[in-house]
Amino acid sequence: MNAPHDLDALLKARRRPVPEAMLDALRERFGARLSTALAVRQQHGRDESPFDVDPPDCVVYAESNEDVAAVLALAHEHSVPVIPYGAGSSLEGHLLAVQGGVSLDVSRMNQILRVNAEDLTVTVQAGVTRNQLNAEIRHAGLFFPIDPGADASLGGMAATRASGTNAVRYGTMREAVLGLSVVTATGELVHTGSRARKSSAGYDLTRLFIGSEGTLGVITEVTLRIYPLPEAVSAAVCFFPSIDAAVQTTIQIIQMGVPIARCELLDAHAIRAVNLHDKLGLREAPMLLMEFHGSDASVAEQAETVQEIAREFGGEDFEWATTPEARTKLWTARHHAYLSALQTKPGCRCVTTDTCVPISRLAESINESVREVEEAGLPYFIVGHVGDGNFHLGYLIDPNLPAERDTAERLSAQMVQRALRLEGTCTGEHGIGLHKQGFLVDEAGAGAVQLMRQLKAALDPKNIMNPGKIFASAP
Repeated sequence: MNAPHDLDALLKARRRPVPEAMLDALRERFGARLSTALAVRQQHGRDESPFDVDPPDCVVYAESNEDVAAVLALAHEHSVPVIPYGAGSSLEGHLLAVQGGVSLDVSRMNQILRVNAEDLTVTVQAGVTRNQLNAEIRHAGLFFPIDPGADASLGGMAATRASGTNAVRYGTMREAVLGLSVVTATGELVHTGSRARKSSAGYDLTRLFIGSEGTLGVITEVTLRIYPLPEAVSAAVCFFPSIDAAVQTTIQIIQMGVPIARCELLDAHAIRAVNLHDKLGLREAPMLLMEFHGSDASVAEQAETVQEIAREFGGEDFEWATTPEARTKLWTARHHAYLSALQTKPGCRCVTTDTCVPISRLAESINESVREVEEAGLPYFIVGHVGDGNFHLGYLIDPNLPAERDTAERLSAQMVQRALRLEGTCTGEHGIGLHKQGFLVDEAGAGAVQLMRQLKAALDPKNIMNPGKIFASAP
């Protein structure tokens, strides 16, 4: 396996500060929507990754496509980096200003532009969050299912090809996005895709920008698939004697074709954390948190089938949450698992890995990862969208103890190596960012990564779009 990459070199890359001439032009164009205040820059120079990097030189708050185009035209003219910023919830260092430059905040681009209920599509600005969208369309009996946990911006979710708890039934942002508006590195606004459900017109530029992590352009508008709210929704928890038993149950559920909507794994460490954080009284044992969508009859049939499978592996009787309030309480606790775990070790940082493997190899991948971290003695927790073979292992480290960081990175590399050996991927939904660049070479191969570099150079010849992410600028 390749060395992960020289992360220290990436974090200490040569900065390209914003020249005074560009700052003057930005002040004239944006007025108070340009900030050079340290507190604002620090807020935009930190995400949920464990890395510390100097903040960007300035922050611009965009409110329109024209604003984004103006910033990028100036940045292209002056060869200054631009880092798109949505909600700041990324985990792999995506929004860190490793070469300085402008943090382009699109959170004020938060208008829902068009709802086509009859076609089950919606078009939104990039700063709209998933919760905002669902609150807007719920009255029409519709919902948007992609749920990464954090209330992320939809532009950011497209840029990182996010997924989440509902992916096992509804897919990821790759399947959800029908079209985009994107401002390129030279400041040109382009549109990709359409509201049609399929097309064979030319290159699939929509999919090129989905998952590009802001390295090819700034996504400003997104057209999405939406879905009717299901007639019936039920959630249940089931406790198991071991993680392996819970995972084996999941494998059987998927292999039998049960159309389960959500199937989430929490280990005992994660449950202990959410119990403390959310004042719950859940048993501290491996648990599957499941949700079933459909008609009353189909939900009952799904649940009966899954209960029978769970019993075969020592699972206990389901504990049901049938009211919206009870379901919300459970899923809120699940989404709080990451922050809850951080609070169990005050002052810690978290190194996370989110591999995804074919469902038949999931048990092997998790069991070996657990064995290794137990032997290393590092505090950890596991949560996972195990219905589609994706799980997250978080290593809790003291940032003042380099040995703990080294141990976490070694365990993470071993976990990725295992996933690739099992024909999986180094990241199911977090993306590459700064952290997983060497793993991308292992997974895709040097030839494929070089092709990615060539695409980047063609669309961003001055390397101003979120430089240093996905791969270093030089081969």
